[in-house]
Amino acid sequence: MATGIVSIGLHLVGREVLSWILFVLAAIAWLVLAVDFGRRLLRDRGRWVEEVATPPALTAVAATTLLGTWFALQGWSGVAVAALVVAALIWPVLLTSVVRHWRRRLPGTVFLVCVATQGLAVLSGTLVVSLPSGWLAWPTLGCFLLGLALYAVAFRRFDLGQLRSGAGDQWVAGGTLAICALAGAKLLAVPAWRGTALHDALRPLTLVTLALSVCWYAVLVLAEVRWPRPRYDMARWATVFPMGMTAVATLSIADAAAVGRLWTSGQVLLWVAVTAWVLTLVGLVRHLAAYSP
Repeated sequence: MATGIVSIGLHLVGREVLSWILFVLAAIAWLVLAVDFGRRLLRDRGRWVEEVATPPALTAVAATTLLGTWFALQGWSGVAVAALVVAALIWPVLLTSVVRHWRRRLPGTVFLVCVATQGLAVLSGTLVVSLPSGWLAWPTLGCFLLGLALYAVAFRRFDLGQLRSGAGDQWVAGGTLAICALAGAKLLAVPAWRGTALHDALRPLTLVTLALSVCWYAVLVLAEVRWPRPRYDMARWATVFPMGMTAVATLSIADAAAVGRLWTSGQVLLWVAVTAWVLTLVGLVRHLAAYSP
């Protein structure tokens, strides 16, 4: 997810070579996870049932929608539609399983119920512009509104103590609002809705959502300074994802909402995310080297 969203951000600013490199890495990671997901379903059903009841299971939906969005932006609508179908089929199964097993005081992964839902909105919203029929705009709006509602529910179960002790996935609390804002940007770009009351209502809602995500970003940075956690952890990839998502949302809203000054801010945030991605990759390599025989 982290690599995929940074790849999309690089595409938006015209860095196509870097975008392709990261996309290939993201696609390979998706294939590995998909094979592992299928293997456990067929050979270790008990473990599979246990894992799909946890919020991280929804990364399967979110990652699929991110790859689909990249394909849609490249003009490969057929592949993007296939990704949307796959994501839409597994989303209700995983979402209901996770929600049934929710408990209090969860880490930042609790927000993946919203991330997965808004991922569907982002992918379908991207396809609305490229496909001849605009009917997808309405399911996109439905996912957008449901995602906002799920954020409110998830926030009640989020352990705010994770700001002090979280290993990295506490950043999803802010990144989730960023993907909500990105979904809003996709709705603002729906051609048939421009100049309508719905468009006029979505614009301030999207801008407020982006502003809240940036506020979360600032709070999370301050928490990192106040309680440093320099040691590498796999959860740090869940830090890169919100950084990249905030950048992509800012860049997209700059265009969709006609707020040009946000473009520069989005570029700055993107290169911060790229830096975080590189540092996290270095941390992963060093971690693997330290534990290799």
